[in-house]
Amino acid sequence: MRVLVVGAGFGGIAAAIELRTHGITDVTIVEAGPGIGGTWAYNTYPGAACDVPSHLYSFSFAQRRNWSRLCSPQPEILEYLKGVAREYDVDGLVVPDTRIVEARRDDTTGPWTATTDDGRTFTADVLIVATGQLNTPVTPDVPGQGSFDGVQFHSARWDHERDLRGRRVAVVGTGASAVQFVPEIAQEVAHLAVFQRTGNWFLPRRNRPFPGWWKAAIRYVPGLQRWRRRFITEYTESLTLMIRHPSTLGRIGRLWSTLFMRMQVRDPELRRRIWPDYTFGCKRILFSSHYLPALSRPNVSLSTEKVTEIVPEGVRTADGTTHKVDTIIWGTGFAARDFMFPMEIVGPGDRKLSDEWAGGPHAHLGMTVPGFPSLFVLYGPNTNTSGGSIILYLEAQTRYLREALQRMTSRGAEAIEVRRDVEAASDAQVQARFPGTAWTACDSWYRDEGGRIVTNWPGYMREYLDRTKTVDADEYVFHR
Repeated sequence: MRVLVVGAGFGGIAAAIELRTHGITDVTIVEAGPGIGGTWAYNTYPGAACDVPSHLYSFSFAQRRNWSRLCSPQPEILEYLKGVAREYDVDGLVVPDTRIVEARRDDTTGPWTATTDDGRTFTADVLIVATGQLNTPVTPDVPGQGSFDGVQFHSARWDHERDLRGRRVAVVGTGASAVQFVPEIAQEVAHLAVFQRTGNWFLPRRNRPFPGWWKAAIRYVPGLQRWRRRFITEYTESLTLMIRHPSTLGRIGRLWSTLFMRMQVRDPELRRRIWPDYTFGCKRILFSSHYLPALSRPNVSLSTEKVTEIVPEGVRTADGTTHKVDTIIWGTGFAARDFMFPMEIVGPGDRKLSDEWAGGPHAHLGMTVPGFPSLFVLYGPNTNTSGGSIILYLEAQTRYLREALQRMTSRGAEAIEVRRDVEAASDAQVQARFPGTAWTACDSWYRDEGGRIVTNWPGYMREYLDRTKTVDADEYVFHR
């Protein structure tokens, strides 16, 4: 069985390890970037770190006892992933600088033929798309961008050649990335103009380095690492609990966030501008103990006016003000709802995945789509977590797809495909769980243009792990 994995981030590496550990050895990983890392190879902005504690944001089979702090910085996470790939001897499977533009399967019994942007082709019996949800940076189409006299870049493609010391810098966007890099660069720029579309709900995270006694305890006290991971799991599940019950338990989260934010911002005018106007948990809850104080610095300004135009000397807002800057940093997030697109995936009968998903992305358990035999998507539709670790989901998904492939071979089949009625029922069940939750109380990047939530799992991590524990062969067609 030949397996092609697209993407060398946590999902792609997890898939390769799971398959090779269970005897499926003909695995190739193609990566558009220069090597292993995925989002952790691209997001190198100052202060880049995970907002999920490292004891949970790591593989269960490759636990590490020497994390430097609760939520590790980007270089540490990247080195961890590379180290795991070396340890499990899958780093040599990666073909770097290889961007797939189309994957096509002409008949149900295969194979898949993947074509790169430079004309190379890869042929495989199984296609695993592990490009994730947060891989394609988005810069809004603001008039006049090409006229700017200074330097501009997206936070996920940070320009390290640009020395920001003494510069006048604009940051457009105040999401999870900006919350991390704004406090870092505010200390060195001459002036920082932050442009906010909507406020955020915040919870504390100081993220200091672990003291020596704690590192020693984690390393030497039996069971402490396991207990720590379990505690963090339950803590993150409590965030989902609040989101699922906004009118009751969600009020506790809102009160906690309100008290914290009021302590962080004393100025009533600044507090008014940063305050969110939507239900707690409707959008991503952000963790930072440094961002809000950074907005109070004398060299930092916050504008809540809409950015309407980029002019040669800076940023113009809806009130007619021109903010003069020499650097623009776009902290405007990712095309989370596009998944693997613009890569084209074509199944038998010239069926395009883009057409199948015209009404919104959907997949059985976020992984399999009818009409596309032996195609698996990792971190696919409705598998994002609102508070936990996506790595738990990825491990569950790779175990599931490995079992699916084993069931396929045990039946002498050439391909496996989810039944259309099964996938439709699965999608309906997922969507039926959103009404009444905080996720539906506002617009967010979780929802597509029609208002359908296409990124997030509607329940708890433990529910997804239980649902993917084993493959129900009756849910699939085995093509011979």
